[in-house]
Amino acid sequence: MEALIPIEVIEQRILLIPGQKVILDADLAKLYGVPTRVLNQAVRRNLKRFPQDFMFKLSQPEKDQVITICDHLKNLKYAKALPNAFTEHGAIMAASVLNTEKAIQISVFVVRAFVKLREMLSTNKELAHKLAALERKLQNHDESIRSLVVTIRQLMASPEPKRRPIGFRVKED
Repeated sequence: MEALIPIEVIEQRILLIPGQKVILDADLAKLYGVPTRVLNQAVRRNLKRFPQDFMFKLSQPEKDQVITICDHLKNLKYAKALPNAFTEHGAIMAASVLNTEKAIQISVFVVRAFVKLREMLSTNKELAHKLAALERKLQNHDESIRSLVVTIRQLMASPEPKRRPIGFRVKED
């Protein structure tokens, strides 16, 4: 049996396209050990299993952006058809319609990679919220410290001596 693909390799193939984590048909087919045309043919035969939240076609601008960002997808530049983008659920469904031993084994790792990325994003959001709260606290502390320094400076300033007028005061009636 072939060595299974490490999750890190799969994570590198997951892209963020219109706010969704997806893996493109070419990458998914390679992971599952089939040609891209075989994967897409199996998907076309089972389109009812792939609603919009499981799979969608990239637009031309999205395809161009992916080609620019991902060196390993440079061959997509010459493809006439727009690539399919599979979400986590779509990747699992693709393994089930392919029904090959390798696709079934690798689908477990694909799901784990998606889950790991979701956990990382969640952790980053929590960290961002904590950092924002800390910044607000520091900002409030800065204002309090400034106020305290101003008050201390006022207390430290030697009071101006009260001068008495020299001479006598004459009372006028």
